[in-house]
Order: sequence, then structure tokens, then C-alpha cells
Amino acid sequence: MSRPIRIAARAVLIHDDRLLLVNAWPGPTSDLWCAPGGGAEPHVGLPQTLIREVREETGLEISVGEPCLINEWHSPERGMHQVEVFFRCRLVAGALDDAWRDPEGIVTRRRWVTRAEVEGLHLRPLTLPSVAWEAGGAVYDPLERMVE
Repeated sequence: MSRPIRIAARAVLIHDDRLLLVNAWPGPTSDLWCAPGGGAEPHVGLPQTLIREVREETGLEISVGEPCLINEWHSPERGMHQVEVFFRCRLVAGALDDAWRDPEGIVTRRRWVTRAEVEGLHLRPLTLPSVAWEAGGAVYDPLERMVE
């Protein structure tokens, strides 16, 4: 069964030369890390979606800047196809707190990582570190199979 293509917004947030990452799957399902964010809702812009999602997943308040990466992945077996628009963001307020709970229960771990630390992580998309720490125009990651 094929579903409509899902659109998501994700935050590329560097603070004190560290990148914000969250777990990609609930609980111990996978060790995959990604940028915080989530699916767009009808009639809500991607920046507003991103502000809401980052607050829900991390408790942090952000401002949203320009797009810097477009990534898409799919799983034909699951009938899933997602296009993600990554935006450069800035921390406005807040700090990570282990007591914070994502109301949807998906994000259970969140962390700031250095560029050196990110190299050892199971992370998607693979281009995220280079986009995060290097200035430049928007990058497009071609369609890839979903990983867990």
C-alpha cells in the first residue's frame, strides 16, 4: 500500500560548535540519530512546523533561517516516501533536560555532538555533518532507501 509522500522539516542547529541530534526511532529500536523535526501539517508552514517539533522533541525554542539541505528517503516495502527540508536554525532559549518528555513518545534521547563525535554515530542523512559545519548553498541528497 502506497501512501502520499510525506513532507518534513528538520533543524540544523549548531550551538557552541555542537550539533543537536535526536534519536530517530522510539526507545531502543535503533541507534540511528537525526536532526530534530517532523512532519508538516496541512496549512502550516515548514518554519512553524519546525519550531513546534523542536519544542516538543527537545524543549528548546529556536528561530528558523534558510533551507540548507533537501533529503529524501523511501521504503517501498512499507509504502513510505519522505522528503525532508533542513533549515539552519538558531537557539533562542532553553537547555537540554533529561527530564523532558516528547508528547508523542518518539524522541527519548537528545544530545549536542561535536564534529569529531558525529563521525562515530549511526546518522542520517550522511551529508548532515558537512552541511551543518560548512557554509554554502542548499544541498540535495538523492533518494535513498530507509535505514534503521
